[in-house]
Amino acid sequence: MVIKVLLVDDEPLVRAGLRAVLEAQPDIEVVGEAADGAAVVPLVRSLRPDVVAMDVRMPLMDGIEATSAVLRTVDAPPKILVVTTFENDEYVYGALRAGADGFLLKRARPAEIVHAVRLVVEGDSLLFPAAVRELAAAHGQERGSTEARETLARAGLTDREEDVLRLMARGLSNAEIAARLVVGTETVKSHVSAVLAKLGARDRTQAVIAAYESGFVSPA
Repeated sequence: MVIKVLLVDDEPLVRAGLRAVLEAQPDIEVVGEAADGAAVVPLVRSLRPDVVAMDVRMPLMDGIEATSAVLRTVDAPPKILVVTTFENDEYVYGALRAGADGFLLKRARPAEIVHAVRLVVEGDSLLFPAAVRELAAAHGQERGSTEARETLARAGLTDREEDVLRLMARGLSNAEIAARLVVGTETVKSHVSAVLAKLGARDRTQAVIAAYESGFVSPA
């Protein structure tokens, strides 16, 4: 399987650098580029990328708005990887809340960039869990609400599903969760799917954000 990537950044040098890193891999192809979030929806519809690597701050439409637009208007939307200069950024947290699957630092090493793209496609573990915890600590409480707590309460997670959500929040992969709980990987996948469905979450990143904002999991 070749992973198709769309690059969205208002800096040509950033796009060129990402393209060079990604296209050096036999299983990754850059299928297009855009300089602003306003161009993302039509490009996603025409190019059908698996991943959009999207700058969080752009002049006309930022990464938060573009993420929301893609998820709201595109059937079977791609994974969205927010590209940012600063990891502890309210804009990044806003993009994650809007439905982005993870984020990537512009100063990341080539191997980290490739790993991030592959990981969000696989969807079996949380990308940079320590950084997500830091974002939740910095912005989660102020963004958290009674609604988040009520959503978790209505979800009616079983004890085992709660265990799985806690381990997801710590960044464990499905295989690592299976080893910790002494169950099969397929059983963990079933529990993860149930957690996402009950929380109404698009993927494990949104489930973990909900866990932090509701107070179910402490960023500490």
